[in-house]
Amino acid sequence: MVTFLRILGGLVILGVLALLAFLFVPVQRTAPTAQLPADWTPAPGQGEYVAIASDCVACHTAPDGKPFAGGRAIVSPMGTIWSTNITADKETGIGNWTLDDFRAAMVDGVTPDGTHLYPAMPYENYRLMTEEDIRALYDYLMHELPAVHAAAPKTELTFPFNLRFGIRAWNWLALSHGAGFKPEGRSELEDRGQYLVEGPAHCAACHSPRTRFMSQDGILATDKSFLTGGVIDGWNAPALRGPDSAPQKWSLDELATYLATGRNAHSTANGEMGLVVEHSLQYLTDRDNLAIAAFLKGIDGAAVEVPETFAAITGSKPPAEADAAGAETERLLTEASPDMPLGARLYLDNCSACHFVTGKGAPGIFPELQANELVTGSETKPLISIILNGAEVKGTQKRPMNLVMQGYADRLTDGDVAELANFLRTAWGNDAAPVTSADVAKVRAEGVH
Repeated sequence: MVTFLRILGGLVILGVLALLAFLFVPVQRTAPTAQLPADWTPAPGQGEYVAIASDCVACHTAPDGKPFAGGRAIVSPMGTIWSTNITADKETGIGNWTLDDFRAAMVDGVTPDGTHLYPAMPYENYRLMTEEDIRALYDYLMHELPAVHAAAPKTELTFPFNLRFGIRAWNWLALSHGAGFKPEGRSELEDRGQYLVEGPAHCAACHSPRTRFMSQDGILATDKSFLTGGVIDGWNAPALRGPDSAPQKWSLDELATYLATGRNAHSTANGEMGLVVEHSLQYLTDRDNLAIAAFLKGIDGAAVEVPETFAAITGSKPPAEADAAGAETERLLTEASPDMPLGARLYLDNCSACHFVTGKGAPGIFPELQANELVTGSETKPLISIILNGAEVKGTQKRPMNLVMQGYADRLTDGDVAELANFLRTAWGNDAAPVTSADVAKVRAEGVH
């Protein structure tokens, strides 16, 4: 018994020591992935371009706020996280950070005083960025971007998420991949696309599923679940790989056009993807948008045929005809029988002028509704919200015209919207679960999303 108690006491002491070490021993910072010359400086515009490719402004700029001054509310499963000021202001921003401090935040998720950043900051992905890009971004934030004195609201989550030391244990699971980029070597263009997708553009943060611990399930191109689809703030982020994914069904020209303009002959970018196009992708070089498209096209081994140009305006295209899957719905809507289902009648009255009886829409203007993942996705809130509140696709450099769809909240009842949504989710070969009037009422109560 005495021996047992001694062993038990020893284990308790070891446990206490381990806990103290976990709490108080500083996190070891990841070393640079490359040793650059002492006189290395970024090329003109390189840092700003990295900031654009990394979409920093989307999170670190509040609505009507100054760029990169923080204060934007980021909704997460843990609660609301407030983005921080990353301008060079010494009191409210990162003006006192060294390059090593900045790198630690980017690749380890740790601030200079050892505070763990919440993973709303996608350091899981940014840790794959090159040392050159990290340094260029640091130089841009410190020396080119105007410093803004603006204190962002303090993030205060409920227990246990307010205990940031727990993120240290989370990082052991989430940061199992080493720092730095490792190209697959398929081609120079595809390797560039891989780098952008895995690192700065952090596509997996939305388009990969999450583990039970809310870490990204698939961060590298070699990971089985990489880009197989996720959910972000109530929106489906569709799979970017697999035979039924858009990159495999669309041509490389159509895919690059979607990235740069938020629209193509099949779809328009809404929700979070619309913001990515607005703040980031439209400003990338043509080569980089082609690189992303080429990487996504070839990720599962498909042949990659790169066009010389994309997003060329060659005049309006005629609407596509109904295919075999949509023929029955086209016939139903064309005949317009008085006894047709309510959902179909509502579609004819409110939607068919733009999306047509074929459900194919107008190329580059009104998206297809057939096989549209926003229409058929597991998350029904976006579809309901767009029917109620309308939608807008912002103009871009290559497509300056705004596209606007009106909302029908004042015209349709909750029951009407449910009937219409259910028609869309089952028409033209679509096969998705029904929504209810209660689902509509909940979205209506929340207002514009």
